[in-house]
Amino acid sequence: MESFVPLAERIVEALLESRPGLATYAGDHRYDDRLPDLSADALAADQAMLKDAADALSEIDPDALDVEERVDHALLSSLVDRGLFENSEIRAHEWDPLRHNPGPLLHALLARPFAPAEVRLTSLAGRLAAVPDALATARGTLRDMPRIHAETAVGQFAGTAALIRDEVPGLLAEAPGLADRVEPAATAAIAAIEEFVAWLKMGLTADAGPGRDPRLGRRRWEARLWHTLDTELSAAEVQRRAWANLERVTEEIRAAAVELVGGPADDETVRRALDLLAAEHPDDHTIVDLASVTLDEATDFVRAHDLVSVVDDPCVIQEMPEFARGVAVAYCDAPGPLETAALPTFYCIAPAPADWPAQRVDSFYREYNNHMIRNLTVHEAMPGHFLQLAHARRYAGPTRVRPVTESGVFIEGWAVHAEEVMVGHGFGGLPVRLQQLKMQLRMTINALLDQLVHCDELPESEAMALMTGRGFQEEGEAAGKWRRALLTSTQLSTYFVGYSEVADIARARPAGVSVREWHDAMLAHDCPPPRHLRTLLGV
Repeated sequence: MESFVPLAERIVEALLESRPGLATYAGDHRYDDRLPDLSADALAADQAMLKDAADALSEIDPDALDVEERVDHALLSSLVDRGLFENSEIRAHEWDPLRHNPGPLLHALLARPFAPAEVRLTSLAGRLAAVPDALATARGTLRDMPRIHAETAVGQFAGTAALIRDEVPGLLAEAPGLADRVEPAATAAIAAIEEFVAWLKMGLTADAGPGRDPRLGRRRWEARLWHTLDTELSAAEVQRRAWANLERVTEEIRAAAVELVGGPADDETVRRALDLLAAEHPDDHTIVDLASVTLDEATDFVRAHDLVSVVDDPCVIQEMPEFARGVAVAYCDAPGPLETAALPTFYCIAPAPADWPAQRVDSFYREYNNHMIRNLTVHEAMPGHFLQLAHARRYAGPTRVRPVTESGVFIEGWAVHAEEVMVGHGFGGLPVRLQQLKMQLRMTINALLDQLVHCDELPESEAMALMTGRGFQEEGEAAGKWRRALLTSTQLSTYFVGYSEVADIARARPAGVSVREWHDAMLAHDCPPPRHLRTLLGV
């Protein structure tokens, strides 16, 4: 029988080769000239590979391994099982056109100088040349798409065409000798994308009908939740804890509002306090600069209060590229854990959508006011995602399992925990604390929405009332979250579950260990799901 480390490396190698997106994002650039192959034959081969991996892993006795290898065995087994489940049960490639967008994988080669322009352009030519066949496969595969997914895809694919048109010439200027290879591939890719967008629009005509329901239903949603969270909490327990947390945070935000503006401890006082803070907000032209200022403030604060070790890795704040808009307002795009080049992290933030009316734009910026941007920067950058992922890249284990199995539950849980730690030490004063409590309400409602929308057919009117009422959200933010709840499933639960479990670990700090030392220890194992982090820390 094969021992665990060589077996794990063999399975990781097969996963990287079959998933060029996973490889690129992890920082392994050997497959940068490929797009994912979602054809029937390729998917059947992938399923066979995953079954072989699952069988081989099941023959390993975890109890015979040391703690690091035992955790890696569990993580790799979970990743393989999730792949088998997604391929056989969810089959998103058959109904979600967003799964077929080449934009993120093209952007990864254009945006990051991980290698000389010649090397990246050679890979880019391969990916561009693969676009027509990939989209032909998509047209042959996609059936009965949810209307909201098709509408979002129209915007994102148009953004991908703009990315090719706008960004490829700049990189070609650094290596003009490759123009004969890259330009024809770019032209053909744009034509294929425009043809695909036209095909999507044909399915959005008034007589085409609504398409399939984007809700997964309870059986498939609960199964997917189990694979996403890798937690021992049941769906019912997640919902019970979420309602309880909503009550707790509601009391806290009422008390904080009274402290700011006076009056009774009720929802009306909370609205008065939030309205006062919402009046101080950026606009499309100032939001990126404001985020930059707040990153400096947060970094100085973390150092001054010795909350966690700060790294000197660069973080670049920029406007979110068009192809990525329509799901989240901000994201952190960090170099992969296997990346060997010295690269910056991108903290991307989206301006209001260009087609929104003035009233909704105003609502958007009232939501993302100056104080909320400070809290957002804590979450996305310091000491949230940017800092946590920088620590993760410094982990060196016996296998490459951790870099390819990074847990979104831990990543989001740490970021929400970071928000709470920062305001607990006074960052931004009472105004940012109110925004952080509002974000706690939003995060908690995210988990409720995720479950109620996909399992209990929560109607849009009730979802909007929950977000704008109990969550004090602006209408624009709530409308965007309703779309996200339909476009995704189980991801919106990762914030609350991750926060609950990461905060529990933080509270288990041993006597005599400083906050910084304990936080550093929590960040020293890459990004395992919290239950495995407990094992690694001996909690």
